[in-house]
Amino acid sequence: MKAALGDRVIATADAEDLVLIEGNRYFPPSSVEWSVLEPSPTAYTCPWKGQAEYYSLVGGPKDVAWAYTAPRADAVERVGRDFAGFVAFDRAVVISE
Repeated sequence: MKAALGDRVIATADAEDLVLIEGNRYFPPSSVEWSVLEPSPTAYTCPWKGQAEYYSLVGGPKDVAWAYTAPRADAVERVGRDFAGFVAFDRAVVISE
């Protein structure tokens, strides 16, 4: 699976390595091309997953990705897999095989 915005590939991983949560595919941190992302000051706390960290694409646009670096223990239990640090993407980012 590949996550890309235009011609910029942000992450690449095997489908079985992704975690599906609420319709979003979360890519393992090791599959993310971190050099194209930068931390965003945007703050958000999910009622059941915990505090999210947002990332913007270097040079824009803003807030195209997010991750839960320390998800709540009950969220990990609910998902059935530890997804700490896994990265999901805004709908503008195309996920393809």
